[in-house]
Amino acid sequence: MRGGAFRYEFLQAYRRRSELVNPVVFFVMVCAMFPLALGSNAQLLAPLASGIVWVAAVLATILSLDQMFRQDFDDGILEQMELSEVPFYQIVAFKILAHWCLTGLPLVILSPLLAMMLYMPSESYLSLIVGLLIGTPILSLIGAIGAALTVKIRRGNIVLALLVMPLYVPILIFGSTAPLMAAEGTVPAAQLLWLGAILVLMATLAPITAALSLRANIYGS
Repeated sequence: MRGGAFRYEFLQAYRRRSELVNPVVFFVMVCAMFPLALGSNAQLLAPLASGIVWVAAVLATILSLDQMFRQDFDDGILEQMELSEVPFYQIVAFKILAHWCLTGLPLVILSPLLAMMLYMPSESYLSLIVGLLIGTPILSLIGAIGAALTVKIRRGNIVLALLVMPLYVPILIFGSTAPLMAAEGTVPAAQLLWLGAILVLMATLAPITAALSLRANIYGS
């Protein structure tokens, strides 16, 4: 039952892949603009590379959040899901996981190529990939809470961005400093462990919080 629920959510998200491709294209374009603007200066771009990739990942994730629940909410599907045998918070968790698989995971896969384009030192690649692999699910989990709170607001992208952006700051700091430490020869264990701890916390709390927010919007006036 649970595997089928995830498969359904993944297929539903995949059918809206044109909306989910836009954040990935946006991610690539933002990273590509910096070499165009600053020139192919390795000494200038290398120290900024991890920050550029992480900021682009945060902005691309925000761009994709509004559609996480909106179409199912507008079509009344969420109300039917809330009445199904599967606990509603699990359905929300499957939606978040499907969103990350189609939005966050491609950012992780593309990050080494973009890091190479930005002249990031090779010593930093592993910490960048691991940081994004841990951090992008956190972005989706936090974003799901914001998307659930604003699902009733038409064109609520700006409100959603204002809600989640401050919560993304710690993730951005830990994620972007890890490759810098690796480039200096220091193992960024503390940064990655902090990201891991936040991931465990948000994986526990975010689906329940988002489910409660959606339920309030479904049955609220």
